[in-house]
Amino acid sequence: MKEFPIPIRALGPGSQPNDDDAELDVMPMPRGMNTFEMPRVPEKVDSAALAAARDLLARLVAELHAWNPECDPHGPRLRLDGIDAAVLDATNQALGEGEVSIQLGGERRFRMQESVFTGLWRCLEVDAGGRVLNDWLETAPVPALVAEAARAATAPTLVAEIVGRLGDRAPTARAHVVNLTLLPMTPDDHAVLERALPVGPVAIMSRGFGNCRITSTLTRDVWRVQYFNSMNTLILNTIEIVEMPEVVLASAQDLIDTRTRLAELVEWMSEACADAAPPRG
Repeated sequence: MKEFPIPIRALGPGSQPNDDDAELDVMPMPRGMNTFEMPRVPEKVDSAALAAARDLLARLVAELHAWNPECDPHGPRLRLDGIDAAVLDATNQALGEGEVSIQLGGERRFRMQESVFTGLWRCLEVDAGGRVLNDWLETAPVPALVAEAARAATAPTLVAEIVGRLGDRAPTARAHVVNLTLLPMTPDDHAVLERALPVGPVAIMSRGFGNCRITSTLTRDVWRVQYFNSMNTLILNTIEIVEMPEVVLASAQDLIDTRTRLAELVEWMSEACADAAPPRG
């Protein structure tokens, strides 16, 4: 699972990270939208571990076939606690690492990494020392705990436009976007906004197109969404009033595609297991 490289602070339009923010430059930014590439079947893995990882994912595929993501956004979860380390390593290799990383702070700490299969998330709860407390796979547009954590850490807001939008907003309404990039805001204005919308417990990085960083605020359903170019210069700075920013979410069609592709991966792993089996007689 990737280390989480997002510093939590507000930046004004055209801002660049200072020397303390060197951790931001974690990888070259893609030139365009990433496309799906099936991960390779794990190599140099014990055949028994590979077969056990195959069986684990086959169980998840069976549960996915019984789930309709267009009717219920929260799909199957598969606990990984107590899984043998070699089996867990083979499973991680098979799933790969996708575009979206999530960190939840607070009394309970979570790290979540989307696999290369869109909407299939590798989720860990860790203690202050980084020891794993809970470990599971989850299929969903975004793990359920993300919205719960953002909403649980809410406080009153001071920003008039946001207060007005929150007052008459229906739960299923489209996002209302405040584009700060187009406003003539001074550094003092940004400081006032940062004090009015303190950073919440949820931090998300999406590398699907460029580099997008999403952070919750302590105001319910209010998010900071910022896009950076390859030089880590802020090029689009917005506030979104919505339950969850769309850039984070896997669509129902993504989840249906993941079910098909994951079934293909299980078939490939079965073939690899058969090839690795010793000849009879």
